[in-house]
Amino acid sequence: MAKPIVAVVGRPNVGKSTLVNRLAEQREAIVHESRGVTRDRSYHTTDWNGREFVLVDTGGIESAKSKDTFAPRIREQALIACQEADAIVFVVDGTVGLTDEDEEVARVVRRSKKPVFLVVNKIDDPGRELSTWDFYTLGVGEPRPLSASHGHGTGDLLDDVVAALPPEVEDELVEEDDTLNVAIIGRPNVGKSSLTNRLVGHDRSIVSDVAGTTRDAVDVVVERGDQRFRLVDTAGMRKKSQVHEDVEYYSMVRGLMAMDRAEVCLLVVDSTVGVTEQDQKLATMAIERGCALVICLNKWDLMDTEQKRENVVASFERRLGFASWIPLVRISALTGRSCDRALEVARQAAKARASRVQTSKLNNIMDEIRQSGHTVVHKARRLKVSYATQANTCPPTFTLFCNAPDLVDDNYERFIENRLRERLELVGTPIRLKFRRKD
Repeated sequence: MAKPIVAVVGRPNVGKSTLVNRLAEQREAIVHESRGVTRDRSYHTTDWNGREFVLVDTGGIESAKSKDTFAPRIREQALIACQEADAIVFVVDGTVGLTDEDEEVARVVRRSKKPVFLVVNKIDDPGRELSTWDFYTLGVGEPRPLSASHGHGTGDLLDDVVAALPPEVEDELVEEDDTLNVAIIGRPNVGKSSLTNRLVGHDRSIVSDVAGTTRDAVDVVVERGDQRFRLVDTAGMRKKSQVHEDVEYYSMVRGLMAMDRAEVCLLVVDSTVGVTEQDQKLATMAIERGCALVICLNKWDLMDTEQKRENVVASFERRLGFASWIPLVRISALTGRSCDRALEVARQAAKARASRVQTSKLNNIMDEIRQSGHTVVHKARRLKVSYATQANTCPPTFTLFCNAPDLVDDNYERFIENRLRERLELVGTPIRLKFRRKD
């Protein structure tokens, strides 16, 4: 049985993300004093007294007259969260009092016909008398004072929320989760959210022409055949020197955390620009973290001349020539061209990342390398590799036993890597080589 869902809603800047972090006992949702930081809905698994459920953090619901460019789409995301939720936590600001925007949110949650818990947040002194009569007029139940930042009242809230959730049903024996974690990364405004929405089949993430629209790392699970993919749409990552806002800094941190959890990274590149220096840095970050990697050349439908297509490929060879093992997929998130193929290539890259090579096959390859005579010689010393074995997977890690590891240089290491890639199915995955003294 799927975990029950609890949506946390309210107008902007009432402390929804702070409450989500408090209830989930994590710091996944971005919190900032600025208004409207959260835009897409984000999901956070938690439990209380042994009952697991999912908290959904939503953007602030504003009046239909709001001048904020993103307000209508943030509202739509919050409405979807209310529709799919089993219970709703409606947050208001106790330091401000009742506002027209609170009444607007109340109309939304009343229409949902779900259990609603009205939380009056920012009551940091539990002994303080709170005038709650105004909030009764919202018509969504009894107001309960709470402090998300200090935790006052959260235990009682969780007791009541869990009691209102649907009865727990015993699951049958569940097979081990084989969901493939895929992080969709790239610079701002290259089409990451558009690709996510295309793969999901509906508007899971807000899309606009404004760079930096996505802020939180938004995850969703999709299925293709018998394979489940957990897609994480990350915020665009720029050079550190160009990150001036705290919110963007936290978004970048969330993106890096998503890469740490990922098995495969889809690096989305704007074909109209080509592979940039920042794309090169993002690819290096993924490789350093041991992630399999696939380059998605987005907006390929705009490459209407042979010269444009050649320029894109040339930029790849110039910037990422050191990692020619990374597969390229030419896609268009707008038209849907080859988007599903990107997932299939990601699956193949993940398979290569988890592969294990027989020691006998590995040493046959090393015998061929020895017979070729290619090695490193320094004065009277000559490098001799005796045998090799695979020490680990994810990514594949090979240990080569030799007489003088100190003689190994970058050129020889690249030579060995290239010979291994020629003979083994290692497309899309980085590999690690470790040289150890034979004795």
